[in-house]
Amino acid sequence: MLGAQTPAHVRREKFRELLAGDKLVQFPGAINPINAQLIEQAGFEGVYISGGAFSAAQGLPDIGLTTLTEVVDHGRNISRVTNLPTFIDADTGWGEAMNVARTVQEFEDAGVAGMHLEDQVNPKRCGHLDGKEVVSTAEMVKRISAAVKGRRDSNFVLCARTDSRAKEGLDAAIDRAKAYADAGADLIFPEAMSDLGEFEAMANALDVPILANMTEFGKSELFTTEQLANAGVKLVIYPVTTLRIAMGAIKRGLEVIRREGTQESLVEGMQTRADLYDTIDYASYNEFDAAVFNFSQENHS
Repeated sequence: MLGAQTPAHVRREKFRELLAGDKLVQFPGAINPINAQLIEQAGFEGVYISGGAFSAAQGLPDIGLTTLTEVVDHGRNISRVTNLPTFIDADTGWGEAMNVARTVQEFEDAGVAGMHLEDQVNPKRCGHLDGKEVVSTAEMVKRISAAVKGRRDSNFVLCARTDSRAKEGLDAAIDRAKAYADAGADLIFPEAMSDLGEFEAMANALDVPILANMTEFGKSELFTTEQLANAGVKLVIYPVTTLRIAMGAIKRGLEVIRREGTQESLVEGMQTRADLYDTIDYASYNEFDAAVFNFSQENHS
């Protein structure tokens, strides 16, 4: 009620525990706060906050057009309502070293449990598109070092993403990942791996855990959690999945309403009023202030 009951520092400790554990964990992407509540209720271990999904929800392409302020507010709104650790996309950090340090602190203040920083040039692009450009290893090491220095909560997870596989090859991507881990990255995000063997090679070469990005219509196949765990992956994210599910359903629903002149045939597949109220914990607000919720859900299907 009135948001998450678990303090941010405890959620960060939990994120650390998950990464140190024996099991692969799943963080579906949340496009808004109620989406995060559904993720928690479905039993997942954490919530991912995608920059690509956020950009798309604003009607913008994923090329670095959203601002730090916008993304921090988005992360805060989602982190406010879930007891799960939230893990956010920080793109290239919104500037040079000092900007990256501030980015970390802004996300800490917003209640986020961790972030990933990538080695693309700015403006960046979606990691599964062609034509990406990356900065030098030395430049990315500066970004990571700044993030480590800016971090105040040692349990805030700093993840380094490398987009170098597409242009420089797997061996170079592994070399970069090693340098990023040496600079202080707690987790490595090797973007756009071509097969399970590449994930396994990356995992075997590192002393820190790796994550897999299972985004639809991308460079990687949609592997199962069992396949990814066997390849040494510790965390799997589904960045844009819930957005695509929702937008597909919205588009089809609008077509039905336009064609039939009513939404009657769609009602059976909708979230009910009762389920909505249960998801947002409407009834518990009555314990805080009876004037907020003073009617019965009876007969509201």
